[in-house]
Amino acid sequence: MTTAARLPPFQRFLDAHAEDVLRFLVAAVGRHDADDAFQETFLSALRSYPRLRPDSNLRAWVLTIAHRKALDVHRARGRDPVPVAEIGDHARPTPRTAAADAPEDHWERVRALPARQREVLTLRYAADLSHAEIAIALGCTEAAARRAAADGLKNLRKELTDVAATA
Repeated sequence: MTTAARLPPFQRFLDAHAEDVLRFLVAAVGRHDADDAFQETFLSALRSYPRLRPDSNLRAWVLTIAHRKALDVHRARGRDPVPVAEIGDHARPTPRTAAADAPEDHWERVRALPARQREVLTLRYAADLSHAEIAIALGCTEAAARRAAADGLKNLRKELTDVAATA
Protein backbone atom coordinates (compact mmCIF):
# COMPACT_ATOMS: atom_id res chain seq x y z
CA MET A 1 0.00 0.00 0.00
CA THR A 2 1.35 3.47 -0.84
CA THR A 3 2.08 6.25 1.62
CA ALA A 4 -0.64 8.51 0.21
CA ALA A 5 -3.25 5.76 0.62
CA ARG A 6 -2.60 5.51 4.38
CA LEU A 7 -2.83 9.22 5.13
CA PRO A 8 -6.28 10.77 5.38
CA PRO A 9 -7.29 13.08 2.55
CA PHE A 10 -5.77 16.52 3.03
CA GLN A 11 -9.15 18.17 3.56
CA ARG A 12 -9.95 15.79 6.43
CA PHE A 13 -6.51 16.47 7.89
CA LEU A 14 -7.07 20.23 7.58
CA ASP A 15 -10.52 20.02 9.18
CA ALA A 16 -9.15 17.98 12.08
CA HIS A 17 -6.27 20.34 12.90
CA ALA A 18 -7.36 23.81 11.74
CA GLU A 19 -8.74 24.91 15.10
CA ASP A 20 -5.63 23.86 17.03
CA VAL A 21 -3.32 25.55 14.54
CA LEU A 22 -5.29 28.79 14.55
CA ARG A 23 -5.45 28.85 18.36
CA PHE A 24 -1.69 28.28 18.52
CA LEU A 25 -0.98 31.03 15.99
CA VAL A 26 -3.24 33.57 17.69
CA ALA A 27 -1.39 32.92 20.93
CA ALA A 28 2.02 33.01 19.24
CA VAL A 29 1.71 36.03 16.93
CA GLY A 30 -1.54 37.78 17.84
CA ARG A 31 -4.86 37.92 16.03
CA HIS A 32 -3.69 40.40 13.39
CA ASP A 33 -0.98 38.14 11.93
CA ALA A 34 -2.54 34.76 12.74
CA ASP A 35 -4.67 34.50 9.58
CA ASP A 36 -1.73 34.96 7.23
CA ALA A 37 0.44 32.57 9.23
CA PHE A 38 -2.44 30.05 9.22
CA GLN A 39 -2.65 30.15 5.42
CA GLU A 40 1.11 29.87 5.05
CA THR A 41 1.12 26.91 7.44
CA PHE A 42 -1.41 24.91 5.47
CA LEU A 43 0.10 25.84 2.10
CA SER A 44 3.42 24.45 3.31
CA ALA A 45 1.66 21.40 4.71
CA LEU A 46 -0.15 20.82 1.42
CA ARG A 47 3.12 20.94 -0.51
CA SER A 48 4.83 18.33 1.64
CA TYR A 49 1.80 16.20 2.61
CA PRO A 50 2.27 13.62 -0.18
CA ARG A 51 5.83 12.91 1.02
CA LEU A 52 4.82 12.43 4.65
CA ARG A 53 5.40 9.06 6.30
CA PRO A 54 2.15 7.24 7.13
CA ASP A 55 3.13 6.76 10.80
CA SER A 56 3.80 10.48 11.37
CA ASN A 57 2.19 12.37 14.21
CA LEU A 58 0.13 14.72 12.05
CA ARG A 59 -0.76 17.13 14.87
CA ALA A 60 2.83 17.61 15.98
CA TRP A 61 3.95 17.87 12.34
CA VAL A 62 1.50 20.65 11.44
CA LEU A 63 2.14 22.50 14.70
CA THR A 64 5.86 22.38 13.94
CA ILE A 65 5.13 24.05 10.62
CA ALA A 66 2.92 26.61 12.39
CA HIS A 67 5.70 27.24 14.92
CA ARG A 68 8.14 27.97 12.09
CA LYS A 69 5.65 30.32 10.43
CA ALA A 70 5.22 32.12 13.77
CA LEU A 71 9.00 32.54 13.96
CA ASP A 72 8.91 34.02 10.44
CA VAL A 73 6.31 36.55 11.61
CA HIS A 74 8.47 37.50 14.61
CA ARG A 75 11.52 37.89 12.36
CA ALA A 76 9.54 40.04 9.93
CA ARG A 77 8.37 42.27 12.78
CA GLY A 78 12.00 42.87 13.67
CA ARG A 79 12.60 44.23 10.17
CA ASP A 80 9.51 46.46 10.06
CA PRO A 81 10.06 50.17 10.52
CA VAL A 82 8.69 51.65 13.71
CA PRO A 83 6.61 54.79 13.12
CA VAL A 84 7.52 57.72 15.36
CA ALA A 85 6.43 61.32 15.63
CA GLU A 86 8.79 63.91 14.26
CA ILE A 87 11.81 64.32 16.47
CA GLY A 88 13.30 67.71 17.16
CA ASP A 89 16.98 68.46 17.51
CA HIS A 90 17.11 66.99 21.00
CA ALA A 91 15.00 63.94 21.61
CA ARG A 92 13.95 63.45 25.20
CA PRO A 93 12.84 60.03 26.43
CA THR A 94 9.25 59.93 27.57
CA PRO A 95 8.66 58.80 31.15
CA ARG A 96 7.34 55.27 31.45
CA THR A 97 4.65 54.32 33.87
CA ALA A 98 3.76 50.94 35.28
CA ALA A 99 0.36 51.13 33.57
CA ALA A 100 2.01 51.76 30.19
CA ASP A 101 4.32 48.79 30.67
CA ALA A 102 1.58 46.37 31.70
CA PRO A 103 0.56 44.03 28.87
CA GLU A 104 -3.16 43.85 28.15
CA ASP A 105 -3.35 40.10 28.67
CA HIS A 106 -1.26 37.15 29.76
CA TRP A 107 -0.40 36.16 26.17
CA GLU A 108 1.34 39.52 25.77
CA ARG A 109 3.46 38.58 28.79
CA VAL A 110 4.16 35.17 27.23
CA ARG A 111 5.25 36.86 23.97
CA ALA A 112 7.76 38.90 25.99
CA LEU A 113 9.47 35.76 27.38
CA PRO A 114 12.74 34.42 25.94
CA ALA A 115 12.15 32.53 22.69
CA ARG A 116 12.38 28.94 23.98
CA GLN A 117 10.16 29.58 26.99
CA ARG A 118 7.63 31.38 24.78
CA GLU A 119 7.63 28.53 22.26
CA VAL A 120 7.17 25.82 24.87
CA LEU A 121 4.41 27.61 26.79
CA THR A 122 2.54 28.42 23.59
CA LEU A 123 2.72 24.83 22.38
CA ARG A 124 1.75 23.54 25.83
CA TYR A 125 -1.15 25.81 26.66
CA ALA A 126 -2.43 27.12 23.31
CA ALA A 127 -1.93 23.94 21.30
CA ASP A 128 -2.38 21.54 24.25
CA LEU A 129 0.66 19.44 23.31
CA SER A 130 2.28 17.11 25.78
CA HIS A 131 5.91 17.70 26.73
CA ALA A 132 6.89 14.74 24.52
CA GLU A 133 5.08 16.29 21.53
CA ILE A 134 6.67 19.66 22.25
CA ALA A 135 10.09 18.00 22.26
CA ILE A 136 9.36 16.54 18.81
CA ALA A 137 8.04 19.86 17.48
CA LEU A 138 11.04 21.85 18.74
CA GLY A 139 13.70 19.23 18.19
CA CYS A 140 14.77 19.04 21.83
CA THR A 141 14.50 16.54 24.65
CA GLU A 142 11.39 16.10 26.75
CA ALA A 143 13.40 17.18 29.81
CA ALA A 144 14.44 20.40 28.05
CA ALA A 145 10.82 21.10 27.15
CA ARG A 146 9.75 20.57 30.76
CA ARG A 147 12.55 22.82 32.04
CA ALA A 148 11.68 25.61 29.60
CA ALA A 149 8.01 25.37 30.61
CA ALA A 150 8.89 25.53 34.30
CA ASP A 151 11.24 28.48 33.77
CA GLY A 152 8.65 30.32 31.68
CA LEU A 153 5.94 29.82 34.29
CA LYS A 154 8.34 30.93 37.02
CA ASN A 155 9.12 34.13 35.07
CA LEU A 156 5.43 34.83 34.50
CA ARG A 157 4.60 34.30 38.17
CA LYS A 158 7.44 36.59 39.22
CA GLU A 159 6.29 39.32 36.84
CA LEU A 160 2.68 39.05 38.02
CA THR A 161 3.82 39.17 41.64
CA ASP A 162 5.95 42.27 40.91
CA VAL A 163 3.04 43.97 39.13
CA ALA A 164 0.69 43.18 42.03
CA ALA A 165 3.22 44.50 44.54
CA THR A 166 3.56 47.84 42.73
CA ALA A 167 -0.19 48.30 42.31
